[in-house]
Amino acid sequence: MTTSTEHASSPSARERLLDAAEALIYAGGIHATGVDAIVRESGTARKSFYTHFESKDALVAAALERRDERWMNWFMQAARKTGNTPRAQLLGMFEVLRKWFASEDFHGCAFLNAAGEIADAADPIRVVSRKHKARLLSFIRELFDEYAAAIGHDRRYAANLSRQWLILIDGAIGVALVSGEPGAARDARAAAERLIGDEPGSSRSPSRRASSR
Repeated sequence: MTTSTEHASSPSARERLLDAAEALIYAGGIHATGVDAIVRESGTARKSFYTHFESKDALVAAALERRDERWMNWFMQAARKTGNTPRAQLLGMFEVLRKWFASEDFHGCAFLNAAGEIADAADPIRVVSRKHKARLLSFIRELFDEYAAAIGHDRRYAANLSRQWLILIDGAIGVALVSGEPGAARDARAAAERLIGDEPGSSRSPSRRASSR
């Protein structure tokens, strides 16, 4: 017999549909995943799908929005724990990515994957994907603003490197997906180290080299 406490703590039909949609679409793609498969995986009735979502695209967009929140919280917290300085945390992002690439359930970036399947730039799925990348860029920019302030550079420096950093991250994700090699993250970090320069105060740092001329 199911108690009221057990019933209250069990996921709702909507949550189960979101869980199923996210898992199936991330592993197999949007177009290859039908509503019937999502309903079957969720263990809900087909009527529940139409009760909560007007279409498969609406379900996919909602699942991606939820994934964005969870993924960004994980990535920001993990990156912040990789070091005590903005520079260390920026470079630490690539070790966080490497561990993700090595996990069994890694299938690339869900948002790049989804955007690649949707041609219409105004489609809600593309909009969610674009917002995710904007959030990721915003976090990178936050760390670069801190780093720029620490080494005496302006916000334009931070903005330029933030955009390039995002390209390194997305490039590493793409290479890791296609090649199956988690080491793509370390290659991206090597490129990032050249982009960002040496540790301020080191014998090879830009400021030290400039002052020795």
